[in-house]
Amino acid sequence: MTKFEALGLQQSLLDAVSDMGFETPSEVQEKAIPLLLEDETDLVALAQTGTGKTAAFGFPLIQKIDAASRTTQGLILSPTRELCLQITNELQSYAKYEKNINVVAIYGGASITEQARQIKRGAQIVVATPGRMKDMIGRGLVNISKIDYCILDEADEMLNMGFYEDIKDILSNTPQEKSTWLFSATMPKEVSIIAKKFMHSPQEITVGSKNSGASTVQHEYYVVGGRDRYPALKRLADAHPDIFSVVFCRTKRDTQKVAENLIEDGYNAGALHGDLSQNQRDLVMNSFRKKQIQMLVATDVAARGIDVDDITHVINYQLPDEIETYTHRSGRTGRAGKSGISMVIVTRSEMRKIQAIERKIQQKFVHNKIPTGPEICEIQLYHLASKIKDTQIDKDVENYLPAIYDVLQGIDRDELIKKMVSVEFTRFSNYYNKAKDLNSSVSKDGNRDRSGQRGPNDNGSVRYFINVGEKDGYDWMSLKDFIRDTVGLGRDDLFKVDVKDSFSFFNTEAAVTDQILQTFTDFKVKGRFVNVEVSKSPGGGRRGGSGRDRGRRKDKGGYGKKRHDKKGHRGSASHSGKRRSTKRSDFF
Repeated sequence: MTKFEALGLQQSLLDAVSDMGFETPSEVQEKAIPLLLEDETDLVALAQTGTGKTAAFGFPLIQKIDAASRTTQGLILSPTRELCLQITNELQSYAKYEKNINVVAIYGGASITEQARQIKRGAQIVVATPGRMKDMIGRGLVNISKIDYCILDEADEMLNMGFYEDIKDILSNTPQEKSTWLFSATMPKEVSIIAKKFMHSPQEITVGSKNSGASTVQHEYYVVGGRDRYPALKRLADAHPDIFSVVFCRTKRDTQKVAENLIEDGYNAGALHGDLSQNQRDLVMNSFRKKQIQMLVATDVAARGIDVDDITHVINYQLPDEIETYTHRSGRTGRAGKSGISMVIVTRSEMRKIQAIERKIQQKFVHNKIPTGPEICEIQLYHLASKIKDTQIDKDVENYLPAIYDVLQGIDRDELIKKMVSVEFTRFSNYYNKAKDLNSSVSKDGNRDRSGQRGPNDNGSVRYFINVGEKDGYDWMSLKDFIRDTVGLGRDDLFKVDVKDSFSFFNTEAAVTDQILQTFTDFKVKGRFVNVEVSKSPGGGRRGGSGRDRGRRKDKGGYGKKRHDKKGHRGSASHSGKRRSTKRSDFF
């Protein structure tokens, strides 16, 4: 018996599970599905975004629906058009082997008459945004007076968006004897009011601690001067060449401005805010899902419903007013069991907000410094070398090789490598030469290391390079455990673990440097040498190499192309900003 079979799902749903490649149910699914299948009960489920909540309520709902009846039996309310469509698509996938079950999406920005026509043809399950559903009820285009199940998905987000009155009006049109299932990441006062007013002795399940952040997300903060927010944002992007992120701003104006500046500086960026038409929003989101946009700059309201599992970073360009909003922001990364990083750019006057968020999400922030110019140059250089090494050779290149050999005649191997790297490295080196330190002198806890534990100050630590990264299956959690267990270090001896695509960095106290280097001398994992060397950049507090030239590490990483001046062509911030010669994706 599979783990999904043990939950009590019928065979048609198990077949759909198998088709989708699901193997192990998430915690919220393990807790919710048997409970909802066994009893007719009200339920409050608290779980972070990205933990599999749609399947947790979707499978039981489909199994309980009477497919022989065309009456609307289930209503799902969600905060945004994007999330509404996503839920609809997922439910249709779950019900692929169920005959005659129709799921219809109801949302603004589309033809209300066409949506009414779909419902009239028979929709056992309706997925709707509150505003459009209230409108259709008012026009008599939908009847929810006989539903058996009402699901409030992302309830806290709906209430944060001002849908409280709409939800009350909609629920007042539903029967008293229905089952209500409320799913939410946090439990603010307004959600509790809804639960008390419209639910009857609900059972409650909690994944993690109530109102806590996801354990797969690392929270970092960077203290800068008020005028240095944008330069700090660029440096954070430069230090993570493969970044795929959402950048949050508080206002539509700041969102548009930051996105335009990023595009002008050569980054693949786009804006998502309320002043865009629905068609523009769709274009931006499609580009983001295809990773044509690597930095999506968004307002909190516009970002509701973004459901992309492999976002590597959330960057809080500005902190929100409400702590619950920060929880939702950080929940955009670290999804589906993957790890993620939530970065916060703050000024000295905002430090108290970091402490308040820590108390609320029950997780500690790590104080990191904005990367220096030499650190960024080192990372980008390794990235370029790694990309060259991993590039597949195009067979058509063979036709041009004789002429290329003639051009390059007389240049030896080492000289050629230096020249190739310098073509791009010089661009970054020139930009960051004499670049100022952006870090503010005041921090909440300048002695806290990157992994959330206490460590030495930067000036007393050593920074290392290691030739494994994400391609080898590591993230900041698993790499830290691997190094710590391999060397035999204590819990607090390893910090500032920074994982890139095919290489990584970490810090230790100088006292254990010899132990680190000796352990990784001629060290192999599955037949491959794993090399560790002291980083050449001064970012870890010590210059120079390890004094050991093991000779096996030839290509350690790479470098991504980017412009850093304001002379490039200006692009619209509502798309990915594609341009010749300045597009960042040319080197990804």
